[in-house]
Amino acid sequence: MTTSAPVHPANLPIPVDLFVSKKHPGLPRGVLGFADSSGNIVFRVNRPSDDKTVLLDSTGIPLISIYRHQDGSWQGFKGDDGEKDSLFKVKRIMNKFSNTELEVFLVAENENQGELTCDFKVKGCHFQRSCTIYKGDSIVAQTNLMHKLRKIYVRRNKFRLTIFPSSEDPALIVALVVIFLVNGPKKFRVLDKLPISI
Repeated sequence: MTTSAPVHPANLPIPVDLFVSKKHPGLPRGVLGFADSSGNIVFRVNRPSDDKTVLLDSTGIPLISIYRHQDGSWQGFKGDDGEKDSLFKVKRIMNKFSNTELEVFLVAENENQGELTCDFKVKGCHFQRSCTIYKGDSIVAQTNLMHKLRKIYVRRNKFRLTIFPSSEDPALIVALVVIFLVNGPKKFRVLDKLPISI
């Protein structure tokens, strides 16, 4: 009697890992990229100015433009056509050496409500390149350093983003991770050393 391997549906949702680094082959040195397990670039980050960061897809098409305001908040817009189609707003609740917390408000979810309600929370530690994105009590995504066996020192120039199965747009999740990376204490901000495009 033989037993066949279990058949899984092709559309079974599974966690997706993206590897975040400024040293991906195929990208200019210093450009932050998000690559899949095969090394293919899925997202990359362009920084035209100190107050603007643009998330692009693998072909260079702008997906989300992120603007930093003087009060420490952030706002995301669709594409790169200025402040036309607002997607979300982000407020910093806590920013300490070992703990940063952000609240995210989706514009589409809140436009018909008189009072803004928090749709996501981002909590983490910049030094460890570690953050968790929550939607209510559910974990949507997490970042963590690339630990290796028998290695005491863990490099912080490359880390993993795991996006768990959900209906959320991966580009939105990546945009929130980018905002987290630029919101920490200055010495740990990943994007501060990114080249500014002319």
